[in-house]
Amino acid sequence: MRYRYPFQKLLDLKTNEKEQAEWNLSDAIGQLQQEELSLSALTEERSRVAEQLGLASARMTTISEIQLLELYLQRLDRQMQAKAKDVEKAKANVADKRQVLSGKMMEEKVWTKAKEKAQIQFTATLLKKEQEELDEIALTRRIQTIMN
Repeated sequence: MRYRYPFQKLLDLKTNEKEQAEWNLSDAIGQLQQEELSLSALTEERSRVAEQLGLASARMTTISEIQLLELYLQRLDRQMQAKAKDVEKAKANVADKRQVLSGKMMEEKVWTKAKEKAQIQFTATLLKKEQEELDEIALTRRIQTIMN
């Protein structure tokens, strides 16, 4: 006789929810990496422009070019501040997704343990029934041998 867990579909659902939470976490981590790369690119661009501004003041450059570079630096600073906020939001999102995944893993573990416990109980009951049947057969044979 094969064991069939009555809540198998619920266990499958919990497993699927855990897998979905893993995918969501993976997506959130990917988004965080993308935001960090974008911030890094802005930082590099700002360094390049700041160096260009330093060189511009050393050589003959018009004031309008210097002002343009300074305005561009200010714009890059604002973009970097906004991107830093995006990075923080992405980090918070990753933390939330990790927490959700942790919860889903616990739920799946609870149901898996319940299934294992039910299966052990089923096996014990089955073994007990088999032993009772074997005892019955042995008793019947014993009675037959005594009667003969």
